[in-house]
Amino acid sequence: MDRIDTLIIGAGVVGLAIARACALKGHDVAILEAEGRIGSMTSSRNSEVIHAGLYYPKGSLKARLCVRGRNQLYAYAAEKAIPHKFLGKLIVARNDAERAMLDHILTAAHDAGVYDLERLSAEDLNRREGALAGIAGLFSPSTGIIDVHAYMDALLMDAEAHGAMLALKNRVTAITPDDGGFTVGVMGEDGPYEIGARRVVNAAGLSAWDVAQTIAGLRDGAVPPRFYAKGCYFRLTGPSPFSHLIYPVPVPGGLGIHLTLDMEGGARFGPNVVWTDTVDYSVDPSQEAAFRDAIEGYYPGIRDRSLTPDFAGVRPKIAGPGRPGADFMIQTEKVHGLPGLIQLFGIESPGLTSSLALADYVVAQLSAPAT
Repeated sequence: MDRIDTLIIGAGVVGLAIARACALKGHDVAILEAEGRIGSMTSSRNSEVIHAGLYYPKGSLKARLCVRGRNQLYAYAAEKAIPHKFLGKLIVARNDAERAMLDHILTAAHDAGVYDLERLSAEDLNRREGALAGIAGLFSPSTGIIDVHAYMDALLMDAEAHGAMLALKNRVTAITPDDGGFTVGVMGEDGPYEIGARRVVNAAGLSAWDVAQTIAGLRDGAVPPRFYAKGCYFRLTGPSPFSHLIYPVPVPGGLGIHLTLDMEGGARFGPNVVWTDTVDYSVDPSQEAAFRDAIEGYYPGIRDRSLTPDFAGVRPKIAGPGRPGADFMIQTEKVHGLPGLIQLFGIESPGLTSSLALADYVVAQLSAPAT
């Protein structure tokens, strides 16, 4: 049986970033992906926003890795000529209660090391975006967008240039600790086989829980609960009325139905938050009325514009409805009891922005002695 240094399970944006980081460190790396192409699930079904790091609790992994990862991502995109834009983001308060929430966002941003936010009055908002309605706001100049598919292609190209191998349509069926690390059972296109790995990283996103269920010897209680939060998007027909990203204040489970721009300047609204038990990417056209109600609070002109269903994504969460948002969960031997295994759960937003910093963090954990 072949044995490699590091096996990465999952070829989404985070798995690819980890594979690249491991390969750059000289690891012999293989990447297993159950789907037929890279990043076909959560990684390709999002707003493609590079977040500044404004919302996350002080000291959390999300706060630390988002700010660090944002800087790394902009530098990497520039180095690799990956399409991206510094658009800036306006966060809009529509009433006094939301105005008070802007102070909490500003405090969280400062705690995370983000000091470039600018307070805006209603007049300031109107000067920047004449179609925008609000009584106050914040401007984040470090928020932008990136072509996620081009980014994932660049990560894979880097990883493969340093010896990493990718196997698509290869689903992990069993992971068993052995004297050399792990024996991993895989169902490939040509049938089942086994591969040995000294280290295993479970970065399977929505399927990380399914992979964890195949691992022999995990401590009881090591696998957290899993919740799915579906988010749908509607596209605005015709030209965008805005040149910045437009966000309301956050809502439970997400950042509210916001307006983002794609690389061609087209505008879409979303995502909403629908808790679900299944992974379903359909968009129900009947949700349009609720979208319009949410959008009209900051963009009254939506009454005269047409919306069409666009796409949906599903976020892997470890905290369910009515609970505060959870931090990234990156499990090491200290939690699950198996040396050489790293498991990632709940890698949702800002996972894209944090991906390079997440990769560095995981590589450091792989190299750290158990305590």
